[in-house]
Amino acid sequence: MSAPSASIPGKQDTGFFGHPRGLSTLFFTELWERFSFYGMKAILGLYLWTAVSEGGLGVDKALALSVVAIYGTAVYMSGVAGGWLADRVWGGQRATFYGGVLIMCGHIALALPIGITGVYLGLIFIVFGTGLLKPNISTVVGGLYDKTDTRRDAGFTVFYMAINIGGFVSPLITGALADGIGFHAGFAVAAVGMALGLVQYRLGRKHLRGSAAVAPNPLPAAEKGRVYGLITAISVAIAAFGVVAYVVGDVEGVILMISIMSIVLPIAYFTVMLRSKKTLPEEKPRVVAYIPLFVAAAMFWLIFEQSASVIAEFADSNVDNHVFGWEFPVAWFQSINPIMIILLAPLFALLWVKLKDRAPSTPRKFAGALVLVGLSFVLMYFASNSAADGKVTPLWLVLMFLIMTAGELMLSPVGLSVTTKLAPRAFASQTMSLWFLATSAGTGVAAQLVKFYTTSPSAYFLTLGGAAVVLGIALALSAPVIKKLMSGVE
Repeated sequence: MSAPSASIPGKQDTGFFGHPRGLSTLFFTELWERFSFYGMKAILGLYLWTAVSEGGLGVDKALALSVVAIYGTAVYMSGVAGGWLADRVWGGQRATFYGGVLIMCGHIALALPIGITGVYLGLIFIVFGTGLLKPNISTVVGGLYDKTDTRRDAGFTVFYMAINIGGFVSPLITGALADGIGFHAGFAVAAVGMALGLVQYRLGRKHLRGSAAVAPNPLPAAEKGRVYGLITAISVAIAAFGVVAYVVGDVEGVILMISIMSIVLPIAYFTVMLRSKKTLPEEKPRVVAYIPLFVAAAMFWLIFEQSASVIAEFADSNVDNHVFGWEFPVAWFQSINPIMIILLAPLFALLWVKLKDRAPSTPRKFAGALVLVGLSFVLMYFASNSAADGKVTPLWLVLMFLIMTAGELMLSPVGLSVTTKLAPRAFASQTMSLWFLATSAGTGVAAQLVKFYTTSPSAYFLTLGGAAVVLGIALALSAPVIKKLMSGVE
């Protein structure tokens, strides 16, 4: 029996501030999941490079920056498997729940005082769990609306606020606990946050009314044995490559392997979708249109996701974190971006609704985002130069996050929305996984680039920022061609 159509409830149901009531369930589930994710991420780098005598692990800073970056790569790359399992086996709703359980287990492992073993074990659980939850919960959101529903972009922006409410509160709590009690206390509260998210999801699941309740392209019974065997073989092969990479190049060898995979995977995915008979002729130009948007998103996240690595290190080493003589936790800087999202997201949502057909096209929104995120790093070039004379004011980071946040709101919620609209029907959840592979590709490249940060921070900021601005201008000039390939989708 097929799931009920999501288009009817999407038009008729206005139970959550004018949006479908199911958005409330997904809003609060995402809030608690992001609480756990960002709370842990805010203190992960600090835990790695802080001296053992101060409660950390004393890992070399260059390596620690790469580990934080490659963790983000692996998290978003695992969305490929999560999207496939939702499309072919479980459906988006069940995949989301199973992912949350794995994430909770990962934070519990990090909370245990077992050193680097707890870090690796915890990150593995979180990587697989986020791969199941992250792409699929967004697909469930998309299923609440008809593709022509004018509330769609606004709905995704409201959903995006949940991410940032959790992201704002969690670094304040985990940072304070890490400073006051110890890093493991911070990781423990992240586990509690994910547990609360799971409880809320189970209680409110009835409001989803069939959105992504079943797999849209289920495996035929005759194929299950062969496909599961292939999955096992691929898993063993990846594990074997990982062991070889570790033996040859230690942790840095594994990081390099994951970085390479982050580039190869999206190329393979685009190839499969374009060549698949299940991708309809009218859907293929839309997939082609998605490629430059994907590249732009990868460049955006390459810079943006360094807030938890390079920017965190800059704040730890070069920013004065005293207010009226009181020293606040360095992790609190990670709350600047989320609070700005909370304040600005309603304004952007209102702007897109008011502009309607007069709003910038999706390619031009992406181009603006690239220019802004590039300028945020150009600003950090000047901040880095100022830091040569001593610690600088936190206002540098406040202004940087303000510029970066404006770019984020032009790309991230819009990207989630356009992905659900450009996706071939047979690859619905998998295309959402592809969207998160843009983050994976960006952070995969960043994992190799961050090693150069410690050599010359100012040159590092200026080079990456300038490259993003140039790419943004090129995308703006290409917007008419891309829009034509999108075949009327906006």
